[in-house]
Amino acid sequence: MAIDYEKLALEYHSREPRGKIYTGLSKPVVSQKDLSVAYSPGVAGPCREIHKNPELSFEYTGRSNLVGVITNGTAVLGLGDIGPEASKPVMEGKAVLFKKFADIDVFDIEVAAKDPDVFIAAVQALEPTFGGINLEDIKAPECFYIEEELRKRMKIPVFHDDQHGTSIIAGSAFLNALEITGRKIESTKVVFSGGGAAAIACANLFLSLGVQQKNIIMCDSKGVLYRGRTEGMNKYKEKFALETNIRTLSDALIGADAFVGVSAAGVLRPEMIMPMAKNPIIFALANPDPEITPEDAKKARPDCIMATGRSDFPNQVNNVLGFPFIFRGALDVQATTINEEMKMAAVRAIARLAKEDVPEQVLRAYNTAEGYHFGRDYLIPKPMDPRVLLYVAPAVAEAAMKSGVARKTVDIAQYTQHIERILGPTKRLIRKMRNNISAWSKKEGQKPRVVIVHGHEDRVIKAAAQMDYEGDVQTILLGNAEEIFSKADSLGIKNFKTKTTIIDPVGDQRCSEFAELLYKARQRKGVTRSAAQHLLRDGNYFASMLVEVGGAEAVIGGIVEPYVTGLKPIMEVIRAKEGRTMNGLYMFSYNKRMYFLADCTVCIDPTSEQLADIAENTARFAQQYTDETIRVALLSFSSFGSNRNEKCLKVANAASILSSRQVNFIFDGEIQADIALNEKLQERDFPFCKLQGQANVLIFPDLSSANIAYKIFSAITGSTGIGPILLGPRHPAAVMERGSNTEDLCNMIYMVANRYVQNQKSNESQTKK
Repeated sequence: MAIDYEKLALEYHSREPRGKIYTGLSKPVVSQKDLSVAYSPGVAGPCREIHKNPELSFEYTGRSNLVGVITNGTAVLGLGDIGPEASKPVMEGKAVLFKKFADIDVFDIEVAAKDPDVFIAAVQALEPTFGGINLEDIKAPECFYIEEELRKRMKIPVFHDDQHGTSIIAGSAFLNALEITGRKIESTKVVFSGGGAAAIACANLFLSLGVQQKNIIMCDSKGVLYRGRTEGMNKYKEKFALETNIRTLSDALIGADAFVGVSAAGVLRPEMIMPMAKNPIIFALANPDPEITPEDAKKARPDCIMATGRSDFPNQVNNVLGFPFIFRGALDVQATTINEEMKMAAVRAIARLAKEDVPEQVLRAYNTAEGYHFGRDYLIPKPMDPRVLLYVAPAVAEAAMKSGVARKTVDIAQYTQHIERILGPTKRLIRKMRNNISAWSKKEGQKPRVVIVHGHEDRVIKAAAQMDYEGDVQTILLGNAEEIFSKADSLGIKNFKTKTTIIDPVGDQRCSEFAELLYKARQRKGVTRSAAQHLLRDGNYFASMLVEVGGAEAVIGGIVEPYVTGLKPIMEVIRAKEGRTMNGLYMFSYNKRMYFLADCTVCIDPTSEQLADIAENTARFAQQYTDETIRVALLSFSSFGSNRNEKCLKVANAASILSSRQVNFIFDGEIQADIALNEKLQERDFPFCKLQGQANVLIFPDLSSANIAYKIFSAITGSTGIGPILLGPRHPAAVMERGSNTEDLCNMIYMVANRYVQNQKSNESQTKK
């Protein structure tokens, strides 16, 4: 049964709050002081400074991250001239895409002005409000004149997305289609169907890419644009009028290499593409129904490369691959315009990304396990690929600086890392780890080796492939090589055999050596020689022994088995550091703050001494991963002796033990969670509390409360946690939960590798002392 999306959309848009966007606050307003700074009298300060220098409006207001999405509603989707009020849902939708994909704020403005000059005057008058203008759904040919005039008159980027968004994405797909079919751009013959904004913009961009004007034939609803034609012509179409006797789209397609349609459904019949050149490139971009369906095109010409504007067919030419990231790059260097150099940079960045391996995160978003690989059915990245931001925005920013339209200069490497925050704090944290690992590897001439149990598991193979691609960590998979390589092939992973190290514990010659070492270490704990030999057939024990003897720097287990099954070999073989307690923690980012919760996985009912160890382990770890002041709260259902229950006393004793150790972080306890997280409650009820601010390290009195709390925290806040992170073992180790996905595993690989690097640096520092 077909889904009625229009009916669903009516219900969706009418739910409270109505529409899709709202105004939020970027600063706290919780006190009289806040109000006096946000508004009168304090707000006069930035007003005075901006009056002296209007450019400071980018510094003291949200202008630098604010785009106006502006229309007059004369060409909305395929609905035509439906007016400004009816266009508003589309403009709000555009705002959603700007915010979702590039964290850009938007005011949507619907102007009741069909007269181009009136519309131009209205938009121009809004320049002090915005950092950029996105023109939308304005009919041709007026849209060309409107954009030209506004670009002349305004000193901020003005970008008509219906023209340039489509042309940029189509240009990227076109370049890659040329490469796949082995064509040279200067000799490629292209036929365009459509004479509106998108068609003319595509043709102009194709000229910039290198297509020769003599090799372009453009057709509109009246036929071919030719010299001397008067019906339905304007100066923008006149540029593409040729001296030719060809009059119809059918005739124009004879021998053509490519068809680009931005016209209407069904205008391209199967018989019309039969006389096209070998391996024809067919971009049928009319929405919602293309000029020809992929099914009909493939049936008529099995050798064709096909793209449409729809998400349910391969090679979707979707503007969302362009405009959010183009504006991101333009805004961040305070560009005065979006010029051809910036557009071309976006085209080539998108085309380049399509040739890279596609991460598991993207495959999950599209509910596919088969993978995407550069080729006929994958010309351009998917819109939900988060890497588009990191490819396109820096490329656009760099082009703006090089072409002289940027008012602000940025270091592109640092800028790329800065905008990664848009993808979430976890991504940024992982980037810091990768940079740390990479710098150490270059210095030492080797990569950290991480051995992963259960190498036959899909998630493990995909994670190893991702590590191979990114190149910072060497993974070692345990299992039968033939089985693992076969599985990798079935998952569509290329070159896995040549890049990945696989060890099969069953036939490995080191098993006897490892068994003897295990026997000697555990002989007084019930392990006989035969039992040790049996245990070494278990990948978990083999992996731990491999790390113990220096064959790898870190180990990761779990994934397909209970947590305790993966933990036991680590505790028995790698063991805890002398005099320390192992514990598991989760780290979360919420409201731009990092939180560390422990012990979530190891100690069921820790003693006071163990709680102190857990607090110290976790605080030391937190100091490495946040710049905030570490405040450790030892949690209980009592605060500072309000209940003398033995469970509360256990936590209070742990705080006393920490005091005797003279640790270098702020802590207090026993304390209730609401007090620990609320500075005002601390000031009011417990002015002696040492935390003096919101705690960011939360130590729970037992495993039950910690495990429940982190799962509730994750479910309610929607925060992405990293963990469980195992603290206290002599070598970096982790045990993944069975519900972990490939991205979780990749994050943990970087985590344990980074911990090894940090340990090495710490050892070097101590040696120098």
